[in-house]
Amino acid sequence: SRGKRVPVPPLFQLRDFLLVYNRMTELCFCHCVSNLNYRLLTGHEETCLESCAGKLVHANHRLMRAYVALMPSLVQRRASDYEASAAQASQISAPEGPAAVLPALAGAGG
Repeated sequence: SRGKRVPVPPLFQLRDFLLVYNRMTELCFCHCVSNLNYRLLTGHEETCLESCAGKLVHANHRLMRAYVALMPSLVQRRASDYEASAAQASQISAPEGPAAVLPALAGAGG
């Protein structure tokens, strides 16, 4: 046995991660790198990039925590809305009492 297998995320999650990563890289690069005449980054550029990336990762983690905290109430609200619309749709399509059945019965005998 090879040990535990790491689950592969769905393709859309990978795409979303790569979009966020690429955007973060672009933002930090544009903010921190000012001189493209050298192959290596300066000490100031390296420090700036580390700080920039750290801030963005930290902000992303805070947003995800807030999203996870709100998720149960959002799911509950969607379920309630769905149940209400399903109940409303069933009331519209259901006949209204015995009076609605009588014309159908009268036409069936004829």
